[in-house]
This record gives sequence, C-alpha cells and structure tokens, in this order.
Amino acid sequence: MAMAGRIRSTVPIVRKALSSDSRSALYPQLSRNYATAPAKEQKVKVPVTMYGVSGNYASALYIAAVKANALEKVETELLDLIEASKTSPKFSQFMKDLSVPTDTRVKAMTDIASQAKFGDLTKNFLVVLAENGRLKHVDAIAKRFAELTMAHKGELKATVTTVIPLPPEEEKELKETLQEVMGKGKKVNIEQKIDPSILGGLVIEFGQKVFDMSIRTRARQMERLLKEPINF
Repeated sequence: MAMAGRIRSTVPIVRKALSSDSRSALYPQLSRNYATAPAKEQKVKVPVTMYGVSGNYASALYIAAVKANALEKVETELLDLIEASKTSPKFSQFMKDLSVPTDTRVKAMTDIASQAKFGDLTKNFLVVLAENGRLKHVDAIAKRFAELTMAHKGELKATVTTVIPLPPEEEKELKETLQEVMGKGKKVNIEQKIDPSILGGLVIEFGQKVFDMSIRTRARQMERLLKEPINF
C-alpha cells in the first residue's frame, strides 16, 4: 500500500512535467525527404522526431512509404523480417557481421526480399541498408518505424517503468494525462515494465521523451549535490 501511495503521489508531478511541454515540442516535424523531390511532389513530414541511425532511416522510410501509400505493407514486411531473424541465429548473425562483403550482403537481401515477396520499397530499403553496412540496425529501425506508424494513426505508445505493477486507477489517470497533453484524437497505449532497481517512483518513455522520476535517479542527483563544494 505504501508503494502504491508513492506511485500515486508521483502522478501529479508527471502531469505538471508533461503539460510544460508544448505539443509542438513533443511532435516537431522533420523536413528532410527520402530523396530530393520535384517541386510539385507530395511533401510528407514525420509525426515524431527520431534521432540516431535507426531514427533517421526509419524517418526516411516512413516518408517514402506514405508517398507510396504503403505504410502498413512496409511495416508488416519489416516485422516479418525481424521475426524471421529471431528464428534463425545464422541469419541474425549475418546481418550483424560487417566483415561480409557488400556485394554478398546486397545479393542476400535481394534474394530474401524476393523470396518473401516483399514490395519494391521494402526490398530497395533493405538493399540500401546492406550497401551502407546498416543491417545490424534493422531491428531498431523496425521499432522506430512502428512508432511512426502508430503516430500516423493518432496512437501513442508509452512505456511506464515502476517497482510494482501500476494500479488500474493510476494507469487510467496517467493515460488520461498523456492523452490530455497530446490533444484530442490521440489514443495512448501504455506498456508497463517492472524494474526493482529504480527503487520507486516512475520512469515514463514515449516517442523520444523520457521523464525519469525514479527514486534511484533522485538519490543520484542528491549524491552529486552533496559532493559539490560549498562556497560561503
């Protein structure tokens, strides 16, 4: 009960922290296109800012998929590839092995995409990854792409980490807070994770945002503060 009470007392802090972010900050939009487009070509912007190698590739693929009206098809094909890699350690290792010659990687991915009857967009994208030695990031790229697809449909996945399962009423309140911040028409899906190492409080991750209100982090902050020299 005491632990549940501490979780409950954290929710108002979450509400305040989330509300301080404008929607434009939560959903800034990229202007980078998958390729240089003619002036009259459809302009597409990603609904969530993505960072890093996986984020950049996922954003580029998203833009291309929206233009081709193939968003769900590409997502399904990527997820099928990920599932296949999980059942084949040899294939999974192949994608991570940078010592494999580029020509071999390209041929292998072309053959796999053809056998799986992937569309040209997915096949060409996998070839680009093979050429650039980025196949090892395909799992992360697929996850980022799925996040973009969810955002495209007005959905948001939030991962909430606590020491104990979040009580139903607290999950409901947190979900309402997130939906309030994101605006009407947004559907929030909450995934709960249990991690005793955070000691208490909450860690909320959604999009590229992380709100860390765990006792562990607060303790570390206090420890650093106490170690700082005192100036009189």
